[in-house]
Amino acid sequence: MCTPTLNTDLWPKFVKAARAEVAPALGCTEPISLALACAIAAKTLGRAPERIEARVSPNLMKNGMGVTVPGTGAVGLQIAAAVGALGGDPDGKLEVLKGLSGETVDAAKRMLAEHRVTLSIADVPNILYSEARVFAGDETARVCIADSHTNVVLIERNGAALFRAELDISGQAGAAYDFSDATARDVYDFSTQAPLETMDFIHEAATLNEALSRAGMGGQFGLHIGATLHKQVSAGLLSDNLLTRILTRTTAASDARMGGATLPAMSNSGSGNQGIAATMPVVVVAEHVGADREALTRALMLSHLMAIYIHARLPKLSALCAVTTASMGAAAGMAHLLGGGYAVAGMAISSMIGDLAGMICDGASNSCAMKVSTSAGSAYKAVLMALDGVCVAGSDGIVECELDASIANLGKLASQGMVQTDVQILKIMMDKQTAASA
Repeated sequence: MCTPTLNTDLWPKFVKAARAEVAPALGCTEPISLALACAIAAKTLGRAPERIEARVSPNLMKNGMGVTVPGTGAVGLQIAAAVGALGGDPDGKLEVLKGLSGETVDAAKRMLAEHRVTLSIADVPNILYSEARVFAGDETARVCIADSHTNVVLIERNGAALFRAELDISGQAGAAYDFSDATARDVYDFSTQAPLETMDFIHEAATLNEALSRAGMGGQFGLHIGATLHKQVSAGLLSDNLLTRILTRTTAASDARMGGATLPAMSNSGSGNQGIAATMPVVVVAEHVGADREALTRALMLSHLMAIYIHARLPKLSALCAVTTASMGAAAGMAHLLGGGYAVAGMAISSMIGDLAGMICDGASNSCAMKVSTSAGSAYKAVLMALDGVCVAGSDGIVECELDASIANLGKLASQGMVQTDVQILKIMMDKQTAASA
């Protein structure tokens, strides 16, 4: 049998992508993006804002409406805007709200109570867009972020542009990396054969996301799903086996993140939950098999980079829950740790595409931990099937015989087929909010 030729020319691109897309993030990244815009606007203003006008894209509105903002105990984009403007770190990127004081949170809540923070949907084609306009006396500043959570494209003070970048008006901005010349096999080969020093940084994902998982296992955050599942082991309703440990520890990390824990997640593709989904199943399996640091590091890189590779075929935000694609990366990482090669990893991902392709994203909230749990369970199930030589057939649904073709079909579903689904999801959510405030 011929050994595939290594495409080492792609390896620097893979390292660059992983370093950029796997980054610490405190809180759900959509409210955090708006908080960052507000923090930079406040810095540009040069004084504490008295009033804030925020505008966001429909997808960002959907993902930010129902999620707890870390350190505030409050939900939604308006509180994120207020604390970002009053106490956010303008240089903090996805950790803009790290170290918020109680005084800042109290002042932000007063701003909301006095109706000095307004929020509306921006009429822009960009899938990911947040805009902050802050006011103090006759002074004003405006900051716009587009296409990725920290990509500042405009800074204005009193109407004069201090910084302006070219804005992608296609409305289809997805990953910042072109993987058109790469294959899933290339991702696998890099992760399993490239020099370890090129990827050792990925090990921090285990450190950060394990800390979130431990916090979530205390049962104080979100829907405390992970803690509840763990409790049922003692009650005899669940077995203390590898699958249960994958579910409890992965879901607990998402519970903590979505429930407002003031700990950063190591994110993937701009999402903390995607980072958790790509990390924790791999960590648990590595412990189970007694993997050393190198084996864990390579499995984490395979998981995270495969997740980035698959997500590059999707819009940055869409109606497809991208925890599913992150968990496809985890399936590859788990398969590698359990002794399977590329064929097993590919079979597992194909089965997951056949299993999870229809899972919708209906905004960030505590219930995201349910989707994390479902996706982690699907990943482990698909790996076990693949190790036994079984996967969803290429004749079934959107799955193809070749892995990259299946991934391309998933991308088409998210980019084209689910556009109207996204519109309907947001309408339902906005109607609920209107009815609740009536």
